[in-house]
Amino acid sequence: MSDTGASPVAEAVSSERAVGTGVVARWAGGTFLITVSVLVLALVLGHGAQGEVPEGLPDPGPVTNWGLPILRTLTDLAGVLTVGLLLTAVLLLPSTDGQLRGLCFRAVRAAGRVALVWSVIPLGSYLLTVSDIFAVPVANALSASLLRGLFDISVGPALLAQSGLAAGVAVLSRWTLTVREGSLLLGLALAALLPPALTGHSAAAGSHSLAVVSLLVHVVAVSLWVGGLVGLAWIAVIGSGRLPYGVVRFSVLALWSIAVVAISGAVNAAVRLGSLADLVSTRYGALVLVKASAIVGLGLLGWMHRRRTMPVFTDRVRSADDGDTDRVARRAFASLAGVELTVMAMTVAVAVALSRTPPPVPDDALTSEVATLTGISMPPAPSVSQLLGGYYPDGVGLVLVLFGAALYAAGVATLRRRGDSWPRSRTVSWFTGLAVVAWSTFGGLGLYSHVLFSAHMVSHMLLAMVAPIFLVLAAPMTLALRALPGPRVPGEVSARTLLTTLLHSRLSRLLTHPIVAAGLFIASLYGLYFTNLFGALMRSHLGHAAMEVHFLAVGCLLFYVLVGVDPGPRRIPPLVRFGLLLVVLPLHAFFSITVMSAETVLAGSYWTSLNRPFSTDLVADQHLGGSISWALGELPLLIVLAALFAQWFRSDSREAGRLDRSHARRPGSAVRPDALDSYNAYLARLHAGDQAAGDRPADDPKRPPASHS
Repeated sequence: MSDTGASPVAEAVSSERAVGTGVVARWAGGTFLITVSVLVLALVLGHGAQGEVPEGLPDPGPVTNWGLPILRTLTDLAGVLTVGLLLTAVLLLPSTDGQLRGLCFRAVRAAGRVALVWSVIPLGSYLLTVSDIFAVPVANALSASLLRGLFDISVGPALLAQSGLAAGVAVLSRWTLTVREGSLLLGLALAALLPPALTGHSAAAGSHSLAVVSLLVHVVAVSLWVGGLVGLAWIAVIGSGRLPYGVVRFSVLALWSIAVVAISGAVNAAVRLGSLADLVSTRYGALVLVKASAIVGLGLLGWMHRRRTMPVFTDRVRSADDGDTDRVARRAFASLAGVELTVMAMTVAVAVALSRTPPPVPDDALTSEVATLTGISMPPAPSVSQLLGGYYPDGVGLVLVLFGAALYAAGVATLRRRGDSWPRSRTVSWFTGLAVVAWSTFGGLGLYSHVLFSAHMVSHMLLAMVAPIFLVLAAPMTLALRALPGPRVPGEVSARTLLTTLLHSRLSRLLTHPIVAAGLFIASLYGLYFTNLFGALMRSHLGHAAMEVHFLAVGCLLFYVLVGVDPGPRRIPPLVRFGLLLVVLPLHAFFSITVMSAETVLAGSYWTSLNRPFSTDLVADQHLGGSISWALGELPLLIVLAALFAQWFRSDSREAGRLDRSHARRPGSAVRPDALDSYNAYLARLHAGDQAAGDRPADDPKRPPASHS
């Protein structure tokens, strides 16, 4: 099966320049030995593998102590390899008709085989984890009661979830034949990487939300970065003539990935380190420095790639040349890629050892009920300075704001480099919306939203009814459609094509129906706050994060229908939008009045368990929250009315212009004079005719009939 879109000549040339299997085998063997050696050294340095156990204390044995980190390393490498092969098929290699053919097809099938192995390894880790936690030999860990006991701890479900998701990737890969299906499969593979990140040091960290979210982002970025390079190396080994396309596309992804890896890794390490001094005074800090040094080294290797090989590959892509790539550039790429992958494998080993090394900040640092529920100590009584200048380490809010700002700025910069313009008003609107999100999540308001119902309601209102207005008026989808790369070869399903397909899909058409959007928004209010779900979510870090994302999502959906300027599956007249607004706001006002007048505290057990020293009257605080929610409901009304009026005016202006142009293009019509002059002349003729008729007798047959207008 030939590579998609490559000519027979290119295929023949490619087969001649494929890297020898002996060279690859020697590199793979050497990388494996180096990775194992680094893992052992890191475990010894960080005391991640238990040595001699004092007499009288239980010991799971050397098989568990050494086997568990080895299986963890194999799990990570299998996951990265699966992601890399799918990324190669979907993004790096161009496809001419949206079908996975040639190397794309082979990459998906190879990913399925690797995913099958990936699904089995966590099961072995489950058994060794039972042995490790209950401190029993592996043979005794097969006890049914112990296996069930691990399921009651977060580690057990996480491992089983990862195994199930990886098995799903392996099974679904057999029926994945298009680029769109491959994109969904890639998303499933990335999801399979995440369950273990919800356990371990980060899950027990003081700033739980920040630690977990930063680790999740770190894992995804590392997997795309390392996996993408694995895919390119595989393309080079096969000898595909499409290697330049993959290298040019990956260079952009790698630049974003290394920035995200560096920032998220620094944030996650800072949560576990008590101070900067712990970097040099603790074993955990020493491993952090080793890992950071490896990332810096990988960044330098990537810079060398851009200097030595990128110019040649870029020229090949611009000229659409599928022929032989410059030999020097190919050798330079293969050499640097081999070194990079070796360093990356070593870095993964260090990361595994780091996860088993006791951090300076102990896992049981959360001692109070407030700290356990919120991740921080009880803040002081709210004041203007605290509300405006306070900070809460909310990982979800930070990710939304930072990624939103970076991606939007990158899109605008892309347009300007091309010489295209983008309205400044939209940029201002976007960053205004992000500022509202920031204050509501990790700002002073976000801080008190965890301990005061009134602050929570203000945060909810801003996320659901204020920030979305500014965000949808910024037209982010329009910007993405203009900035995302298009097809590299005729017929390719590019990132822009995938986004267009999503915007016009059946799911998008369903969600953007006015009744569905309004129904989701209103049902969220009553279904969340007037059931036990609210209290359950408030007691969970992930639950609170889910509420934040949900508020923002349903708000953006509703206001996209009301005032959105992005392309969508249907056009809604302004009058219908205004009518929908008049239906939603009264229902929201009724909800606010119900909260304001209720005598039963919503999620009362949660607020009582905080035992806060201020605002001790929970009912009064709830009434205040309902009052604020009712009052703030008027603000979106004013903003939406102004936006609807402006859109209505522009729509009428465009329609009038269209009619004028259509009239001017009619056959036989000359260049039209000024419309106002023509109309005045027409009125003058009518007036002259009326005057002439007025001079005739009433019974004159030439006199026109009286007007009834």
